[in-house]
Amino acid sequence: MQTLTPTEFERYRRQIMLPGFGEEAQQQLKNATVLVTGVGGLGGTAALYLAVAGVGRLILLRGGELRLDDMNRQVLMTDNWVGKPRVFKAQETLQAINPDIQVDAICEYVNPDNVDELVRSADVVLDCAHNFEERDLLNAACVRWGKPMVEAAMNDMEAYLTTIAPGLTPCLSCIFPEKPDWDKRGFGVLGAVSGTLACLTALEAIKVITGFGQPLFNQLLTMDLSRAEFAKHRPYHDPNCVVCGDRSRELRQAPNQTHQHHPSIYACI
Repeated sequence: MQTLTPTEFERYRRQIMLPGFGEEAQQQLKNATVLVTGVGGLGGTAALYLAVAGVGRLILLRGGELRLDDMNRQVLMTDNWVGKPRVFKAQETLQAINPDIQVDAICEYVNPDNVDELVRSADVVLDCAHNFEERDLLNAACVRWGKPMVEAAMNDMEAYLTTIAPGLTPCLSCIFPEKPDWDKRGFGVLGAVSGTLACLTALEAIKVITGFGQPLFNQLLTMDLSRAEFAKHRPYHDPNCVVCGDRSRELRQAPNQTHQHHPSIYACI
């Protein structure tokens, strides 16, 4: 386990001051690895706040090049990077903002060949992918390897957010057994909307890593930002879910083991 340096103590001093946070939580952030998929207006902005919070290692995953119509919301980008792989610019920006962390960039989309290795290498996964094919792959891999996944998505002025703890909460397939027809370029977006959701997404990851506060376990937060309306719903946990049903049964039979491996998750449910 890596300890905090004097520079890091000063960099994070204001959040270490938070009641109930302290040096221990900062140490947990430093020793955590978070996989961020998408790295756009949502994933990139979430990665920014994880970087400045002191998450020790970020793995950024996103294929494709930066487009000019991305620039109204992708705060890690610069205009001269249009036409180039966005993930490498995100890496460069985050590393410049916080040289004390490690940022790895992979110019790929989530696919069946890379998903297991990526999920296994992370402590927490941020699902900010732009289609449900990638989201379903991440969900299944997180269930297989017992990794918590912060699930966030937006459409126009609306958004949703939840945190999935495999076996203990509904997985993505429980929440959305039928996937909506979702065109990644078929809806408008204001950068402030994706940024609002991104901040909450980063906060969920910080809470899961540190046990500080209460993550959205077994709760689906929905937002209509055109009206500034927020609501919490309790999604259905399907005991026969083809993705997470077996893991849910295993954990119900061994609660003590669950508590040892996921103390903050278990305590918050």
